[in-house]
Amino acid sequence: MKKIIFTEKAPKAIGPYSQAVEANGTLYISGQIPIIPETGKIPEGIKEQTEQVMKNIGAILKAAGYAYENVVKSTCLLSDMDNFQAMNEVYGNYYKENPPARAAYGVVKLPLGVLIEIETIAVK
Repeated sequence: MKKIIFTEKAPKAIGPYSQAVEANGTLYISGQIPIIPETGKIPEGIKEQTEQVMKNIGAILKAAGYAYENVVKSTCLLSDMDNFQAMNEVYGNYYKENPPARAAYGVVKLPLGVLIEIETIAVK
């Protein structure tokens, strides 16, 4: 059975999808972009955008009863691979021990012209 996860502390979906879905002890978080939920604004710069994405992921994890320690896989989409190192600096602050498996891809374009999007899978 699947359970839809929603929190006001993360951006609302901008399409026909859920913020996250939990099924059989696994949480699938849709790709998060750096929208500040309270204002709808997008911060400037890759470090600031990565920080906001990670905060959005954290809010969804918390709403579902998970934590960053439960994350087993992340997929990072970057509009420019030249931002990889700066993204890693911020991302690494959230996974200091036992980081999840991860893939990172350079893509042509991301929604709303953002620099980064991260999707996440967590398991209890």
